[in-house]
Amino acid sequence: MGADLRALGMAVGHASDDIGATGVTVVRGIDAPFRAGCALLGRATGTRELDALSPRHLVDRVDAIVLTGGSAYGLDAAAGVMRWMEERGRGFPVGVATVPIVPAAVVFDLAPCGSPSARPTAAMAYEACERAAPNGHAEGSVGAGTGTTVGKAAGLDRAMKGGVGIALESSGELQVAALAVVNALGDVRDGEGRILAGARGDAGRFLDLSRSIATGSLPAQSRFASGALHNTTLAVVMSNATMSREALAQLAGASSVALGRRITPVGTSFDGDVVFATSPLDGLAATPLQVEVLAVAALERAIERAVRMARGRDGIPGLADEGRA
Repeated sequence: MGADLRALGMAVGHASDDIGATGVTVVRGIDAPFRAGCALLGRATGTRELDALSPRHLVDRVDAIVLTGGSAYGLDAAAGVMRWMEERGRGFPVGVATVPIVPAAVVFDLAPCGSPSARPTAAMAYEACERAAPNGHAEGSVGAGTGTTVGKAAGLDRAMKGGVGIALESSGELQVAALAVVNALGDVRDGEGRILAGARGDAGRFLDLSRSIATGSLPAQSRFASGALHNTTLAVVMSNATMSREALAQLAGASSVALGRRITPVGTSFDGDVVFATSPLDGLAATPLQVEVLAVAALERAIERAVRMARGRDGIPGLADEGRA
């Protein structure tokens, strides 16, 4: 049931629409704001209030990060987190009010597993924020991972379920956790390079999308071939080390190495990947390099857990259904 994030001061909550196959995941401070940075890795990103993460921005702290389905429609869900924060007096004081700072990013999950008219709502995000806890997190087909899929380059009829995964790495008192929402065009691999989940051939075996694309040997595209445009992996890496926003932006970029190791191909013209990085305002002293190495390891495992815990629906299988989770 995920990692224990108490030492990091962070909590995670989900809300899911199982019928519409979409959902929202909220990452927030347990009882305090935090510092954050991000790296945009894809050309097809959908985001909200990322300017607040820039080292040039006046506001130097964040109250929550929203990861949501529903494509750009899902960005409206962040209003629910703002309401939850405002009711508790949490946010950036501006004299006449306290304004919660809530960056958000989306995955495209319109229709692959559910209804194209189903989108995460502000009420769902409020619920996810209310449910957020430092441990006991659900993984797999939940929250922002409810309607996600992987291995879509050969069409959705050959794809498998993606999901949400959480993992933690530590060295002494230093802890680094990662949360991944995996909705990838490519295949997902384990630490030995073997394909865990991805595009399946006619005999049910994995196609190996990197090889198939490179050699021009993809099977004839199905009627779901437009699924090649519906890809995003979102991630949040969290440490208990105090870091500047410049260092957090670097940490987010360095952590993206994990995507290249576990998702193939990744970073293509059809991906919209975003990585966030967080740290407490007052935490441990640690070298950025040590945090980066631990973050990559945590994010690799989170990506793997996302597909291992995923359950299939509507003819799209998940690893958990096949007893290989």
